[in-house]
Amino acid sequence: MTLLNKDHHTPAIMSGNLPVTSRYSYGLAGERFFRHLKENGSILGTYCPACDHTYVPAAIYCERCMGSLEQWVDMGTMGEIHTFTLLYENYDGTPRDDPEIVAFIQFGNGGIVHRLGEIQPEEVCIGMKVEAVIVPPSERQGSIQDIIHFQPVNR
Repeated sequence: MTLLNKDHHTPAIMSGNLPVTSRYSYGLAGERFFRHLKENGSILGTYCPACDHTYVPAAIYCERCMGSLEQWVDMGTMGEIHTFTLLYENYDGTPRDDPEIVAFIQFGNGGIVHRLGEIQPEEVCIGMKVEAVIVPPSERQGSIQDIIHFQPVNR
């Protein structure tokens, strides 16, 4: 039976538990990005010489020219706030006592979204230089949580 021939009068009902499992893959570039973060404690990007564009997080193909990206660049741990927002609710919808600051941290032409720490909301500004606070090497897992937060470089 196709969707066009489907009996629309019979509701689709399933009772009980539906076992759902999934496994997320970082992909080729993501795996190298997170391995580098775990082993070296810094942000890794890729550079397209044809477009003069640096991708952070790293990618394996340039989305502009579709060329293969083979130049890997250690971007370090310092970036710049491109934009930010304040979160007044927790993920479960309950109110926060203090707002959490989340920012898009720019590295080259790209960047990552992460928390800001060790700063008050009224001190944050666009263009501010920030640095990643990285988990100690023995505790790193190879995930975005290896970055605790970003903090201002010089106030």
